[in-house]
Amino acid sequence: MLFGRRKKNPIVIRDKGVTEWKYATCGYCSVGCSIEIGVNKEGTPVTTRGVGGADVNRGKLCIKGLTEAQIFQAAGRGAEPKIRNKTFEDWQITDWDTALDKTAAEFKRIQEKYGRDSVAVISTGQIMTEEFYTLGKLVRGVIGTNNYDGNTTLCMASAVSGYKRSFGSDGPPGCYEDFEHTDCLLAFGSNLCEQHPIIYWRLKEALEKRKFPVIVVDPRVTMFAQFADIHLPITPGTDLVLLNSLAHVILKEGLADQEYIERCCSGYEDFAAEVEKFDPTSAAKICGIDEDTIRHVARLYAKAGAAMSIWTMGINQSTHGSDGVCGINNLNLITGNIGKPGGTSLSITGQCNAMGTREWSSCSGLPGYRALENAEHREEIGKFWGVDPEFFPKKRGLFQTDIFPAIETGQIKALWVVATNPMTSMPNSARIRKTMEKLEFCVVQDSYEDVETAQYAHVYLPGSVWAEKKGCFTNTERRVNITTPVMAPYGNSKPDVWIFSQMAKRWEQGAKMSFPLDTADVFDEMKQLSKGDHRILDISGMSHELIEQKRGIQWPMREGDSEGTQRLYADGKFCYPDGKAKLMAMPWVDNNEVPDEDYPFWMNSGRVVEHFHTRTKTGKVGNCNKFSPTPYMEMNPDAAEELGIKHMSYVRLVSRRGDAVVMVQLTHRVAFNAVFIPFHFHDCVNRLSLGLLDPYSRQPAFKQCTVRIEHVDQKEAAKLNVEMRAF
Repeated sequence: MLFGRRKKNPIVIRDKGVTEWKYATCGYCSVGCSIEIGVNKEGTPVTTRGVGGADVNRGKLCIKGLTEAQIFQAAGRGAEPKIRNKTFEDWQITDWDTALDKTAAEFKRIQEKYGRDSVAVISTGQIMTEEFYTLGKLVRGVIGTNNYDGNTTLCMASAVSGYKRSFGSDGPPGCYEDFEHTDCLLAFGSNLCEQHPIIYWRLKEALEKRKFPVIVVDPRVTMFAQFADIHLPITPGTDLVLLNSLAHVILKEGLADQEYIERCCSGYEDFAAEVEKFDPTSAAKICGIDEDTIRHVARLYAKAGAAMSIWTMGINQSTHGSDGVCGINNLNLITGNIGKPGGTSLSITGQCNAMGTREWSSCSGLPGYRALENAEHREEIGKFWGVDPEFFPKKRGLFQTDIFPAIETGQIKALWVVATNPMTSMPNSARIRKTMEKLEFCVVQDSYEDVETAQYAHVYLPGSVWAEKKGCFTNTERRVNITTPVMAPYGNSKPDVWIFSQMAKRWEQGAKMSFPLDTADVFDEMKQLSKGDHRILDISGMSHELIEQKRGIQWPMREGDSEGTQRLYADGKFCYPDGKAKLMAMPWVDNNEVPDEDYPFWMNSGRVVEHFHTRTKTGKVGNCNKFSPTPYMEMNPDAAEELGIKHMSYVRLVSRRGDAVVMVQLTHRVAFNAVFIPFHFHDCVNRLSLGLLDPYSRQPAFKQCTVRIEHVDQKEAAKLNVEMRAF
């Protein structure tokens, strides 16, 4: 097909020989785009396209979605189970029974010797919701360890914690359509243009129809900040100070929705007393935003007919992450902006199914937002699964970020890592390397056998990628969407639900329980567990067929409903026993690592549009990798001139924990005393990161770190960079 002038530089779109288009949901971020994957006559996926009739993306895709067909047969795919001995000699290909028998036997041996909780399981946000549910049933009802968590602790735990503290339950209350109704948007630590381009397109489309102020809070002049009406270049780690000060102005000037507060909120007196301390004059000296701007933004937000807040990792990845989320919720509660069109407090999730693991994996409790601490919940799930409720622990175990210190101290001896890569994603990676060496047994289950964590594994289990199997994801706006199999699993890899079901058979208890292999049957179990007027997470009105037909359905959708529910809490009723949301009174504690003479630069990190997380997938896709192939940092040109650093040269960044060599890009997007590094690259940013934990969510403070910059030998650094890219 030709476009443009025929006689001069026509654009040619190559015919890729597509004979059939198959429906799926994108397997990268949380936006939840509906896609179709084109396969040729040999049954090989060759391209993708957006689905025009799907409400989420309306035919649009970002670069990752457009190139997603390339991951099926990318380099490094795991084709066979593998096994090796304790001295980490060469891998030996084995059969599935041997690999699963070995894994189960080692788990049993270690639990008999050291106790049930000496085995830990770390899951992901990447597999199907039905697979999460099955893994939770296996871990909680069969293996019995309480040290079970997901890698979503690294990205969304503070959002979960904040929602629970404010509203009594997890679950983002708003939806993408709120952009079309809002009169003011306040975005915290979210570079929407690069992190979630399709949501940004939805925002831009709304702005074309009706102008409203967009305010971006971010230390860096991101692409989103450049498009905003107001940019607030906040001092890192001080979001709570700004939020409390905005609330101070709203209460002080009588701009709060007092009727909504009295009807729908508790804790007002303590909250008002706390924010009284955060007058704009005092707050400005801490957060770096001048007092008049604080007052102006507070008035804009409170006077808007409907106002909404969004955020991503800039809030969550902080020692004050959970408090920051509660601060955003406070702002929306005191202005009556929860549960109405255009008024919401919307966390934008990172992974394609981070919501699915929050809902059904039982990482933090039991399926369907049930709590281990609740005896009725333990009784209900025990009866349904055929498990003695006394087998369940009485409270949740360690978070992922606490599991690794427990390996260090010898409490945990075995680790099962499912579709995540902690060797690259965890902070202070040098410490994690030493920690992994202490394990008696480690099993890595992943679609790619070359993930860094596999260096420490004794068993490797190859899992199928997302569109080699069938199942559901839940996106940022609680929309459940489905993926159908595009091709048979690569080599002898298996769907994760098959692996979990087969593993369960290795225990006497598991052999007695039902572990369906058909994800439609698993979904039916989840539907049964979701029923009840008191349950906010109700999917009983859905089915795989209906989800595909409607291109996704938002929960709750109860049995008998014709549609899903766009917004939570529209009736002003929340999930606490008194039916009210809690206004949280939160003092600010300054525990940041701040620049000093030895480490004079703030280091910030984040995503770029071409890559996803640790580049396990996008690093193998040519059209993603070529635009962002190497570790780099953004640095202010004036600071670079003072230090004699040139554009595109190499430098060494040094923190109190480690060092990394990166290429320099000079830009005024970062402040004089700050640098920014994409977090995607192996052996780079997390050699430096601090990793102090939020006290509520246990999420690491990836964003709060200081570094110094040193000159390096340019030829040696270039050679090292080539070696890293080859790895």
